[in-house]
Amino acid sequence: MILADSDVLIDFLRGKEPSAGRVRSEIATGGLATTAINAFELLSGAKAGSERAKIARLLAALNVLHIDQTVSAAAAEIRRQLEEKGESIGMADYLIAGVCLVRQATLLTRNNAHFSRVPGLKLSRFEL
Repeated sequence: MILADSDVLIDFLRGKEPSAGRVRSEIATGGLATTAINAFELLSGAKAGSERAKIARLLAALNVLHIDQTVSAAAAEIRRQLEEKGESIGMADYLIAGVCLVRQATLLTRNNAHFSRVPGLKLSRFEL
């Protein structure tokens, strides 16, 4: 499973390549997911009703994964490991990484600086 991070989904919504093409391709195969955290980030950033409608259509095309106790425990472990090394990545990113690890998903992101710190996390990277 491929899990799209907010940055890649925002690129898709703005038509910015190469993210837009990759998201279109993954949606066409039916294998693209995101998290409830990413959905929150997208929806809370939408100012106009037309933006919210566009985001709603995108989210309807994705499998939106939720946070449960297993994901919470995985995210907490990631946080402890990284903060012991002074490499904090932020609460939302801990949770997104936790979802990916629990679901054995590959994260589609441009945020290599944060997510490359997470041991065992599979990344599909964009260099822009």
